[in-house]
Amino acid sequence: MGTWVTADGYIRQQLLPNGRYDEARGDRRSAYTGRYTVAGSHLDYVDDTGFTATGDIRDGVLYHEHLVLYREQGPS
Repeated sequence: MGTWVTADGYIRQQLLPNGRYDEARGDRRSAYTGRYTVAGSHLDYVDDTGFTATGDIRDGVLYHEHLVLYREQGPS
């Protein structure tokens, strides 16, 4: 869970505790929304439109299809 972001900050994916996700792209909030499930370090996504995708977390990095996302750190 938590917020994951690309190195350039363009894509921000929030993995919510209720099994939903909300992905922003640039200035477009909620560009993609849907649900996700986790099995170990593997994620399966189903967009609200029916599109499916997968992801894997390796060494603290989320590899989501062609994207590489990093966990956003909260204020210190």
